[in-house]
Amino acid sequence: MQGEPSRDKDLSFAKLSDLGLHVAIKIVSLEGKIPKRTYTQLLENEDLRHSGVDKEGLADLYVTCQLWTDGKAETLPFRTAWKDFARSYIWNQSIVLPITYPSLLPNSQLAFTIWDVQGAGKNVPVGGTTMSLFSSDRTLRRGQQRLYVHRGVEADPKPESTTPCEMPMAEDETGRLEQLVKEYERGDIVKIDWLDRIAFRQIERAHAAEANKSQHLFLYIDLPHFDFPVVFSEHESPIPNPPQPVAHPPQAQQHTPSLPPHFLTTDKNLWKLYDPDSWRENPVEIKHRKLLRSQRLGDEGRDLKPSPADRDRLNEIFSLPPTASLSANDKDLLWKFRFSLFRSPRSLTKFLKCVTWSDPVEAKQATEKLLPLWGQDVGMDDALELLGPGFTDRRVRAFAVERLKRADDDEILLYLLQLVQALKFEHEPIPSTRSHRRREVAPSHEAEESGLAQFLIDRAVTNPEFGTTFHWYLMIECDTRTPTGKMFTKVAFRFMTKLLETSAGVAQRDVLRRQGELVESLSARAKDIRGSKDSRSRKIDKLQAYIADARNGLCPLPAPLPLPLNPRVSVTSVAADRSSIFKSNLLPLLVWFETGDQVIPADEEDEDADTDSLSPDYPVIFKNGDDLRQDQLVIQLFNLMDRLLRKENLDLRLSPYSVLATATSEGMIQFVPSKSLAAIMSEYGSLQNYLREGHSDDGALGTYGIEAGVMDTFIRSCAGYSVLTYVLGVGDRHLDNLMLSPDGHFFHVDFGYILGRDPKPYPPPVKVCKEMVDAMGGTGSTHYARFTALCYTAFIGLRKNSNLILNLVALMVDAGIQDIQLEPDKAVWKVQEKFMLDLSEEDAIKQFEVLLIP
Repeated sequence: MQGEPSRDKDLSFAKLSDLGLHVAIKIVSLEGKIPKRTYTQLLENEDLRHSGVDKEGLADLYVTCQLWTDGKAETLPFRTAWKDFARSYIWNQSIVLPITYPSLLPNSQLAFTIWDVQGAGKNVPVGGTTMSLFSSDRTLRRGQQRLYVHRGVEADPKPESTTPCEMPMAEDETGRLEQLVKEYERGDIVKIDWLDRIAFRQIERAHAAEANKSQHLFLYIDLPHFDFPVVFSEHESPIPNPPQPVAHPPQAQQHTPSLPPHFLTTDKNLWKLYDPDSWRENPVEIKHRKLLRSQRLGDEGRDLKPSPADRDRLNEIFSLPPTASLSANDKDLLWKFRFSLFRSPRSLTKFLKCVTWSDPVEAKQATEKLLPLWGQDVGMDDALELLGPGFTDRRVRAFAVERLKRADDDEILLYLLQLVQALKFEHEPIPSTRSHRRREVAPSHEAEESGLAQFLIDRAVTNPEFGTTFHWYLMIECDTRTPTGKMFTKVAFRFMTKLLETSAGVAQRDVLRRQGELVESLSARAKDIRGSKDSRSRKIDKLQAYIADARNGLCPLPAPLPLPLNPRVSVTSVAADRSSIFKSNLLPLLVWFETGDQVIPADEEDEDADTDSLSPDYPVIFKNGDDLRQDQLVIQLFNLMDRLLRKENLDLRLSPYSVLATATSEGMIQFVPSKSLAAIMSEYGSLQNYLREGHSDDGALGTYGIEAGVMDTFIRSCAGYSVLTYVLGVGDRHLDNLMLSPDGHFFHVDFGYILGRDPKPYPPPVKVCKEMVDAMGGTGSTHYARFTALCYTAFIGLRKNSNLILNLVALMVDAGIQDIQLEPDKAVWKVQEKFMLDLSEEDAIKQFEVLLIP
């Protein structure tokens, strides 16, 4: 149940969803004629004769109240205190039942009985009434209630009560008038002062006349007042057979957007309504802001300096994460001091969010006079935010592209996956569940491009490695059959046309063609193997025979070919005898490519790379029937976070393997020789024994007989992946997808669950298993203490770059990533929550320390 209670001097509530909020009732008064005791009754009844009640006095009455559900009592009966009634029966007594609102059921009801005290232990029921707490449409009753009292009987709490609170008569003028007064108090009836005074005088006369001639009893009670209806609702759950949407008339379809699936429900009593005005700004506020800013559109505010209080508030605004929305007052404050904001590098995106883009004069000043003031001080994270769905003005996006041009190819490659997605937002926003957000910041009035596509094409033409990655990112977008597929096809065509302008470009185009043929050949072979009913050994023989057949052009390749998965690796042939098929439902292929030379490390900055582990072969897993775009995103973010940590002088020996989705249902994965922790524990008994086998050092007492460098690599990589998987909310972690190589590199595989999703209930936020801790020597060892220290340092290092990570995730919301599509509006928020940006750095470390405890 949901609702917002208003303040009441007798009944004060915080909010209905609070489990500590109990059901409250106020018994007000009893109205109607009760026969007075005669003088003869007083003389005949000894208890009455000595009770102090004379023939002119009122009877001693009290009211009992009890909550019932399905004929069963939920509480003990409560009774009002004794009170001396002079002229009328008025209690004004509040009762709080020991049950919370969320514990109520739709058939919960209150039973009231009015008792007359006719002596010690002689209580006679004057009448009873039963009221359901919920109306027929499952709405919680609120405000004053008028209950019809059945004379001479106790309240009947059965489901089919014989003492209902509704009047059994067809006509009830008093009830009709009181219902109109309630509607007036709720604001449902327009208030006209001069007419209301006349109407209420007439209502009082009519009420008095009806009361004098009526023989009925009515009990008045007050229930808490709520500003909005409170509806009983079960917890939402997936609908086994969701109903089909009802067809609307053509006229309605022209003005009503299509409703998302969650607007449908099988409950006939509940309706979720779509309000087309809920995302629009208040026109009064728009007019006020326009009048206020029209006085400040000139240059008069150039010398305006913020006060200390304004300066503090501006700094708070600048430190807000990209997902934070600005209030109207914050936007006015930013606009007021717009000429001095450029002195803070973090202020650009916040300033652009305060601009009223629908006002051409204001938009012109923002882009032509103010935007150039930031010059060279814009960070990469801000540039990426400006290319997101929130900013569609061409001039703003062109400014962000100019910032990208100052970065080298290696840095742009880190963000290339998101930059390709940013091409979707170059024109008018595409329809989606977040379209209202896109329009609220900067609706575009120009259909021109910002130059992002041309910038990427120019870089791709001059750098073959960049061009290969760019080409495959475009290919998968062309394959998604989305509304933007045609746009990506045009960009791919422009890229191919540009390659024809130079001889190097023609050669690069031929390489891309050959890569496509290689992927197509492996894809066809993977589909045939999946559809075959042969045994696995027979399938392996067929695969090796296919590769060894020279007519298929795999052994050897016609000419050296850069791999699509890693363009730095140029392969010459496929080793047929080493290629195989994994034991898996999808039967992925293990293809061993021969390079003829040693493989170049993916990160050339890694001067400590173990050159002994480099092999002239490059094994690749080719999977068909699985969408690898989510794994590709996770690995890309792992590479980015590794580079960010290295800039902080923190090398955690991370070894993210390469992943490339070549289509929406297939792709390539780099195979790293290693073993899962499950296999290691089964074969060696402990991780230490596994590391000690290939890198033993009998003299290394502090590292349990393992080479110090290998143990250091193990501790660093464990810390790195623990923090990285925590930030991205990687789930479904078990010993089969935790890998360890002989040289101590620990890493994760299989990222089918991210952003907090996990098939297991209550998974730990930080994935540190017992086997990892035991290999370090336990929680009391110096190695574990160093592990935790590295985790804290890595967490703080990534927290400093949270805006960049959040903006990259925001650009992928419409990329078709499986776990992002489930709740696109919450994807960025889920990552932001991990950084604890609402806490200070010290408090964030303390909170993360609690999460790290295994």
